[in-house]
Amino acid sequence: MPRSLWTTPETVVLERRIVDRDEDTLVLGIETSCDETSASVVKGGREILSNVIVSQVDLHGEYGGIVPEIASRAHVEALTPAIGEALRDADLTFWDVDAIAATLGPGLIGSLLVGVAEGKSIAAVLQVPFVGVNHLEGHLYSNLLADQTAEFPAVALIISGGHTMLVHAKGHGDYEVMGGTIDDAAGEAFDKVARFLGLDYPGGPEIDRLSLLGDPTAIHFPRAMLGEGSFDVSYSGLKTSVINYVRKAESRGEQVSVENVAASFQQAVVDVQVTKTIAATKAAGVHRVFLCGGVAANSGLRQGLAEACQRDGFSLHVPPLELCTDNAAMIAACATQMLRRGRTSSLNASPDPNLPLV
Repeated sequence: MPRSLWTTPETVVLERRIVDRDEDTLVLGIETSCDETSASVVKGGREILSNVIVSQVDLHGEYGGIVPEIASRAHVEALTPAIGEALRDADLTFWDVDAIAATLGPGLIGSLLVGVAEGKSIAAVLQVPFVGVNHLEGHLYSNLLADQTAEFPAVALIISGGHTMLVHAKGHGDYEVMGGTIDDAAGEAFDKVARFLGLDYPGGPEIDRLSLLGDPTAIHFPRAMLGEGSFDVSYSGLKTSVINYVRKAESRGEQVSVENVAASFQQAVVDVQVTKTIAATKAAGVHRVFLCGGVAANSGLRQGLAEACQRDGFSLHVPPLELCTDNAAMIAACATQMLRRGRTSSLNASPDPNLPLV
């Protein structure tokens, strides 16, 4: 029979293990900020021993978007099994873990509560530190996990369904937000345009897939640069422009190429984000660029930023697709660095759906 996750063999004394080296620290991470339930064990902040991700795409697909109440209930059902699977994949028990980390925010409050409550409960039973992690800071560590040569300082483009921002990551825990969206996040704009075009949920991957079949120069959609020297972006106008274009074309009896609309829309987003990211990197005086968050999986953005970085002599670091989406490995990695700086959370810590990065 497999050994219990809670009990150790009889020959082992039930005491906290002694960590001789910092790189041996084992952190169990929990991520439930939105619609992915994830648990992971990371060693020394850079080595992923396990990373379990349970998607809720099928649950939310019929609604065309995330339903918060459904998301939180699904987390309740999936989290404990996910933690068990993560420990088994890592060949560990609870008693081997040195700290517990969970996403404290930002995110959906109902979803956050599930992960934070379970994380604090486990930490209390094990009598190990609990570390509440900022979800956005966690995304930065997906780059460090994916590439051992990735280090701070860097300019990071954190781009997802809920967030779009440029961050000067000067060091661990030392961040400056250089710019961000003033309205829709990039991923939100992708989903809204996809929904208008009648595409399946989630819309971002569908736009990306269709863009490969279309002409990115077929339709000129606006690029909102928001003035020289600004690192902010705006996507509300771009979204409206796409809707107006389609409606006007249909009113004239013209057949609209969904592939061309998708390709042209995506190219507009890529042009803006690449231009802003390169400008921010030059302004910060660094030579590393991190791309992270769910929209970092977009093929057009990855290619566009890679070409621009190569042209300007910058080093680009992009996580593999499984680390672009929300995952607990990045939360555990971030928590490891927080532990090294003596930053832990009280068992009274409460999730904050609007938790700022700085």
